[in-house]
Amino acid sequence: MTIPGPRERSGRQSPFGLRQLALCFGLIAALVCGAGLTVRAMATAAADRPVSALATGAALFTVAAVLRRRHRLRQAAGAREYGGVPASAPTVAEPSLVLAYESMSPDEFEEAVAELCTRDGCTDVQVTGGAGDLGADVVATAPDGRRVVIQCKRYSPDHKVGSQELQRFGGTCFAVHGAHTATVVTTSVFTQPGAAYAAQCGIGCFGAEELAAWAAGTGPSPWEAER
Repeated sequence: MTIPGPRERSGRQSPFGLRQLALCFGLIAALVCGAGLTVRAMATAAADRPVSALATGAALFTVAAVLRRRHRLRQAAGAREYGGVPASAPTVAEPSLVLAYESMSPDEFEEAVAELCTRDGCTDVQVTGGAGDLGADVVATAPDGRRVVIQCKRYSPDHKVGSQELQRFGGTCFAVHGAHTATVVTTSVFTQPGAAYAAQCGIGCFGAEELAAWAAGTGPSPWEAER
């Protein structure tokens, strides 16, 4: 029996290998040409309609920035949970939510806070704000049975909640309303003396950032934050 030599073994494979190599080069050339034509067409369109091109580029940049921000927030949040709801971010203010609450009337703001309490499992939720409310705008029963008392301050960003307002609330929230957890919720922020007084008395301070995070589900509710 004759064993084929090297030339005889490879003779039939060479034509197939050459055809395959030629096909690969052809595909690569086609892709390069197609990419070049696409770039050229985009450049021509940008030259003809520069405003439209700039707007499209700006929109793409904005979308990419939002996606990167959401990815970073999800990474930062990790496995944190608030009240059994997975957190997609640490306490972060959502500008659209902050503006929405700022645009409400005081009565509408109280109703909105009451709706958040209901959404997060509170029962016996009541809006009690008005004349003679003695500082309690929303009262409810937390899922764990604690009595929740909230005072709502729908203020503009430059109108801070001060220590006198917190002192008035502190004088009634526990003694009069029997609160287990008491919180002042505002669309603004707190003065340093006001926040210090609240910390001494065990009153929660929910500013614009905490409120927006609560509403978005990325932060705790007032009764969970106190824990």
